[in-house]
Amino acid sequence: MADRMKDKVVLVTGAGSSGPGWGNGKAAAALYAREGASVFAVDYRLEAAQETQKVIEGEGGRCTAFRADVSNGDDVQRMVEACVQAYGRVDVLHNNVGIVETGGPVETSEESWNRVIAVNQTSVFLTCKHVIPHMLARKQGAIVNIASIAALRWIGFPYLAYSAAKAAMVAMTSNTAVQYAADGIRANCVLPGLMNTPLIREPLSKSYGGDVDSMIEQRDRISPTGKMGDAWDTAYAALFLASDEARYITGTTLVVDGGLTARCA
Repeated sequence: MADRMKDKVVLVTGAGSSGPGWGNGKAAAALYAREGASVFAVDYRLEAAQETQKVIEGEGGRCTAFRADVSNGDDVQRMVEACVQAYGRVDVLHNNVGIVETGGPVETSEESWNRVIAVNQTSVFLTCKHVIPHMLARKQGAIVNIASIAALRWIGFPYLAYSAAKAAMVAMTSNTAVQYAADGIRANCVLPGLMNTPLIREPLSKSYGGDVDSMIEQRDRISPTGKMGDAWDTAYAALFLASDEARYITGTTLVVDGGLTARCA
C-alpha cells in the first residue's frame, strides 16, 4: 500500500539513529514519509535528526529536523510550537526516545534511575501534555508510544529502571487512550522484543562481555524465530497503529517480539 499517511503531519521523537544503520525512530520517520507524511524529526543530537532528514528528502519526502531534550518541559514546548509553525498541526505523535542502562535495585545508582526514568517515561508525559491540546482543537490525532517487552517480563539481564519506565509507558498509554477516546484521539503502544538496532551495541554489549558478535548470537538464540527483529519490524507496527486503518484501535499494546513473550521459558 502507499499513501497511508498522505497529508498527515507526524512528530517523531528520537528520530535519529544512535549509530550507523537503522534505529527504530529513524526507520519509523522514513516509513511515515514514504507513506506520504510530513515528518518533524526530533533528536537530542541535531546531527542525527539531520541525517534522517537527509534520507527522507533524498527519497523525495518532506522533513524538518529539530533538536530537543524531550525530558525538559521548555524544550518540548518549543518543539511542539515549531512543528505547528512548520506544518500547521500534529496529526501523529510518535514517542520513540529511549535509553538503556543495566542494573537491579542494588547496582542502579540514583543518578542512573533518574536519568532513565526522565528520558523514557517523563518525556512521554511532556510530549503528550503539549501535543494533546493541539489534537483536541481538531478532535483527532494518534499517539504511538514505543515501549518494550521489558515492561512485561525479564529479558535476560536486570534493567530495573528501563523496565519500570516502559511499564509506566504502557499504563500511561491506556489511561490517555480512555480519557480522550471520545475526543477522536487514539493512543497505543508498540512493545518490541529483542531487536538488532544500533542502540543495543554499545550499552548492552558490556553485559555480554563486550563482544558484540557474541551478544548478537546469544540474542538471536533467545528468540523463538532464531533471529532478532530489526527497526523495520517496529516501524511497520507503528505505521499501522498511526494510520486510519487502526481507527477503532486504542488503548492497546502490540507486541513485536517473534513470539518471545508467548514462550514460558
